[in-house]
Amino acid sequence: MDAKIVGWGHTPFGALDQSFEELIKTAAAEAIEMAGIDPAEIDAIWLGHFNSGMVPDAFASSLVLALDDRLRFTPATRVENACASGSAAVYAARDAIRAGSAHNVLVIGAEKMTSLDTRGVTQALAGASYQTEEAGVSFPQIFGRITNGYFQAYGDQSDTLARIAVKNHANALANPLAQMRRAVSFDFCNTPSDKNPLIAAPLRLTDCSLISDGAAALVMVAEDRSGFECAAGFRAARQVNDFLPMSRRDMTHLAGAARAFEMAYDEAGLTVNDLDLAEVHDCFTIAELMIYEAMGLAPQGQGARAMSDGTVLADGRLPINLSGGLKAKGHPVGATGVSMHVMAAQQVTGQAGPLQKAGAKLAAVFNMGGSGVANYCSILEARS
Repeated sequence: MDAKIVGWGHTPFGALDQSFEELIKTAAAEAIEMAGIDPAEIDAIWLGHFNSGMVPDAFASSLVLALDDRLRFTPATRVENACASGSAAVYAARDAIRAGSAHNVLVIGAEKMTSLDTRGVTQALAGASYQTEEAGVSFPQIFGRITNGYFQAYGDQSDTLARIAVKNHANALANPLAQMRRAVSFDFCNTPSDKNPLIAAPLRLTDCSLISDGAAALVMVAEDRSGFECAAGFRAARQVNDFLPMSRRDMTHLAGAARAFEMAYDEAGLTVNDLDLAEVHDCFTIAELMIYEAMGLAPQGQGARAMSDGTVLADGRLPINLSGGLKAKGHPVGATGVSMHVMAAQQVTGQAGPLQKAGAKLAAVFNMGGSGVANYCSILEARS
C-alpha cells in the first residue's frame, strides 16, 4: 500500500517575524485543514530540519504537538540530511505507510535562518561538507570550485548561469509565497558589480540561493483511503547517497543525481520526455545547469542547450522551477524538499493557481543535500 498526498501547507519564504515554532505550526495547521482529517487520526509525524546551530532548538520534533492537544502522544521524529532534510522526512513518512505501521502521517519541513547574520549562516551550512578535507570551506566556495571545474572541462558558461537566474526570478513573480518577487535582467546577472559582486568566483551574488525562513507541510494517507478533495501519488521515489568527500568524486557532473533520476525513471516506466515539469535543487545556478544533464535533458557538458533552445522556460517543453526555485522562491534548508513536493502536488492536481502548467500530469522533484551527496528524486501524479 503506497501513500498519497491529500493536504499541504506552506508559509511565505523570506525574512519572517515568526519564530521557528510558529512556522512549523502554521504550515502544519494549513495541511491538516486542507486534508480535513482529525488531528487525532495522525499516526506519526516527521520533521525535516537541518539546524546546524541556526536556532537553539536542537530537539524540535515535538514542537508541532502544541498546535492541537489531540496531537499529544503522537510519535514524532526529526530527520536530517543536509539541504535534503525535507525530502528525507517525506520519504520516511511514506515508508511508514508502505510498511503498514502508519496510515495517516504529517510531514513538516522548516528552517529559521535569519536569526543569524550572513556569516553565521554560512558557517552553519558549512557543516554539511566533509570536515576532514573541506572544513573552513563555505558552500559558495565549494560550488565556486565545482563551477571552475565545469568551465575548465566544457567552457565558460557564465551566460547560461545568468539566464538561469533571470528565468527563476521571472517565474517567482507569479508565486505569492516567493521570497524575491523581482525581475532581474540578463546584463545585471551576467556582470559583476557593486550590487552583484563575485561571491566565490566565478559565482556572482545572482548565482546564489537565498537565506530564508519558512516551512511547508504535507498530510499523507494510505492510498485505500478516499473522500479527499484532491490527491497526488508517487509514481516513483528514489534516494541515492554518494561519497561525502568531493575528492572521491568527479565534480564535473552530478553522478548521484543522475543515478537517482535513472532509478526513478526506471521505477515509473518513463523517460524525461514524459515529464510535464520539474522542481529541482538550484542552490546555485551551476547546480541547475548540471541537473539538466543529470535528468537527461542534454548530454554531459551540454546542459546549456536546454536553456538556449527554450526547453526549461515557463512556456517550454519541460519548465524547470516554475515556483522560482531556491534562487528566488527561497531556500529555508529543512523546508525545501517538502516545499518542492507541495509545488509538484499542486501542479498535478490542478491546484497551482498562477503557477499552473496547463494539463500537467507528471511532475518531477529533485532535492539535493550537500555537494551532490544526498539525492532524492520523486515523480508525482494525480490520484483519485
